[in-house]
Amino acid sequence: MQIFIKDDISKEAYKSLANFSKLEKVSDKPTANNYFVYDINGLSFVKDSVNPKEVLHIDFLKGSLGWRLKRVNHEKNLRKALGKTDNQLSIFDATAGLLTDTMIFLSLGHKVVAVEQSKIIFSLVKDAILRAKKKIPELKNLIFLNGNSLDAYKSMSKEFDIIYLDPMYPTLNKKNKKSGRIENIKKILEIENLIENGEKLVKDFLDLEYKKIILKRPLKHRKNYSNINYQVLGKTTRFDIYL
Repeated sequence: MQIFIKDDISKEAYKSLANFSKLEKVSDKPTANNYFVYDINGLSFVKDSVNPKEVLHIDFLKGSLGWRLKRVNHEKNLRKALGKTDNQLSIFDATAGLLTDTMIFLSLGHKVVAVEQSKIIFSLVKDAILRAKKKIPELKNLIFLNGNSLDAYKSMSKEFDIIYLDPMYPTLNKKNKKSGRIENIKKILEIENLIENGEKLVKDFLDLEYKKIILKRPLKHRKNYSNINYQVLGKTTRFDIYL
């Protein structure tokens, strides 16, 4: 994997790329089809050298996620799914992705262990964490891991209050195909030859011992399991709760 360095990269920022044992630094035009870029804004990933302006960059302080974090009390459905409690919950996010919902959990005062299988996505998110940790103190309650989430869960001795599952949404119709977040993740999974098998992951976790599982799904997506205890329904999304 190549990394095109435009500006000085700190030793701390290199921690986000620790899972890449062979990282080729280039100071001129990259020759790879896809590569990392590090500049004053932090780490980005170019998915296709033909379109170098189409990059994936994560920032918890700006954009849609930054906006959500400022309005965390408006996340009514996600809060309902967690349940009414004054206690700090321990949450295992098995499908971390871009940490979209995990950041909400942290903002609500909970502790989270989040696992992401993609090395590329993990590196981008880790860099975003390093850049944001001074302004988002709740990040101290996050343990972020790269690997297989089922294996990570089985290796832990602690018992979690909640397992959170948000497998990649299926493409329900043509309008969904151009969802930027989904397409970015799909492309990166293709680059890394990773297979997203959300249904198998859900089944594997449902077969384990657990206190509570929250499964996030599109509102009209079929119910594949009959033992749902209750649901929290939104306009486009629902949360299936298993106890």
